[in-house]
Amino acid sequence: MNLINLETVTKAYGPRPLLDAVSLGVDDDDRIGVVGRNGGGKSTLVALLTKRVEPDEGRVTHARGLRLGHLAQRDAFPEGATVASTVLGDRAEHEWASDTRVRDILSGLLADLSLDAPLAGMSGGERRRVALARLLVPESDLIVLDEPTNHLDIEAIDWLARHLRARKGALVVVTHDRWFLDEVTQRTWEVVDGKVERYEGGYSAYVLAKAERARIAAATEDKRQNLLRKELAWLRRGPQARTSKPKFRVDAAQALIADEPPARDTVELTSFATARLGKTVFDLEDVSVDLGGRELLRHVTWRLGPGDRIGLVGVNGSGKSTLLRLLDGDQGPSAGRIVRGKTVKLAHLSQNLEELDPTRRVLEAVEEIRRRITVGKREWTAGQLLERLGFRGDAQWTPVGELSGGERRRLQLLRLLMDEPNVLLLDEPTNDLDIETLTEMEDLLDGWPGTLVVVSHDRYFLERVTDHVVALLGDGSVRMLPGGVDDYLSRRAGVRSEDAARRAEAAAPAKPKAAGGQNWKARKELDRLERRLDKLAGQEKELHEQLAAHATDYAKLQELDARLKDVQAEAADVEEQWLMLAEDAS
Repeated sequence: MNLINLETVTKAYGPRPLLDAVSLGVDDDDRIGVVGRNGGGKSTLVALLTKRVEPDEGRVTHARGLRLGHLAQRDAFPEGATVASTVLGDRAEHEWASDTRVRDILSGLLADLSLDAPLAGMSGGERRRVALARLLVPESDLIVLDEPTNHLDIEAIDWLARHLRARKGALVVVTHDRWFLDEVTQRTWEVVDGKVERYEGGYSAYVLAKAERARIAAATEDKRQNLLRKELAWLRRGPQARTSKPKFRVDAAQALIADEPPARDTVELTSFATARLGKTVFDLEDVSVDLGGRELLRHVTWRLGPGDRIGLVGVNGSGKSTLLRLLDGDQGPSAGRIVRGKTVKLAHLSQNLEELDPTRRVLEAVEEIRRRITVGKREWTAGQLLERLGFRGDAQWTPVGELSGGERRRLQLLRLLMDEPNVLLLDEPTNDLDIETLTEMEDLLDGWPGTLVVVSHDRYFLERVTDHVVALLGDGSVRMLPGGVDDYLSRRAGVRSEDAARRAEAAAPAKPKAAGGQNWKARKELDRLERRLDKLAGQEKELHEQLAAHATDYAKLQELDARLKDVQAEAADVEEQWLMLAEDAS
């Protein structure tokens, strides 16, 4: 069934149309990912699909009675709103509390937030989760998501992907998060030069199809083809989750990348890094950090060596940015010591954008650091690097004051690289960057010889540019995770299950006193329900572990996810019986 139809739609802001005579449709079983350069028309396409703007030419039609949910890039809430008023509206508690689907959304997105909490003063990530819950609670035929992973951490993104995979109905999502695209979409629309190019499959299949088109088109886009081939090679050699999908045409991919070398020559890069850095980069010896009465790091001993490429993950507030500031020297330890190599030349891209002279041109802002640098075996001018990261032609002469947030972030990274550091700390480097720019950045970092530490919620970027994952789990320790991000998510699931069991035990009312046959029967039934709850909690924990262990088996994941939902639903029913019986027996 067709839900939305666009017929020869044109929309322009200024002289150049962002969409030019575009015709396409969304069916009731479509799961579509929308990609393209920033400013290329993705959000305009979403606005047209949802009828928030009217086309200059052509027609947009919706199916009669279409239930449409839309998540905008920016979250807006009424003044004085609370979590409950925003997400649940005026629904009675017994109505939503008895709905397993609603409870799953609340526990998945808002477990750490009180329903009575006001939205004023919440962080960007908390507000984003509230906005997602508000969207997902009502039943919809189609949901349209514009950058849904903005401000979310890796755990929240993982939950959202699993929820959307299990959800019935159509989906259109605009995002630069390539791992998320591969998890939740089955078709890809690329908005480019006023047109919408359509591809079957998620992001991996899109990369393959685009590489094939580039090969057929031959020499006109040599550089672009090489980058796509390189990324495709990484997709095939990378985490098995991508190569196991049936929609990824393995034979065609192998033919395209038969002579493609690995993305990075790790041995050569480590040799370069050791020559520039020596044996010591950073040694943390029994380091503790207390901030505002909170112990973020406790007796940490950790060695960061030449050529190490580390992805740093952890819950919000666990100390990731603090650890980067420790390495940078902006933050001192409360106890212990940090040994820093004598040859370390460090650059730190923080989440706060450095103030630059707004009147300077982009090219001038880079050339004042250095006019040319060598990355790997190749020399680059400032202008060439600017072009690689999206500043093409006249854009290099744009005043800094007129740049967007994403453009400023690219400029800051280039200024850091032009100073030729041998240690690079990147705190959320992918914010506001489109996929094409991310691919160029990854290619640039492939040839960069030095020690790299990256904090990012972008799982694809993290796996693409780093070799090892280190986690801060909120207990003050720094742990190496051989299983990468999947290992981290598995450990966090175990922690959440244990926390939930402790909360349930603490909240359980005292057993009723013996007073006759009825109380005795009630106590016996309560004991039976408690044993059942304990058994279900164990099953839930075991299923979480199996989900992590079978992360590459899509069919098995669906089966385990269905079983997990059944267990959670039964646990909710048993808990409700226990509460009713405990109240009657009190």
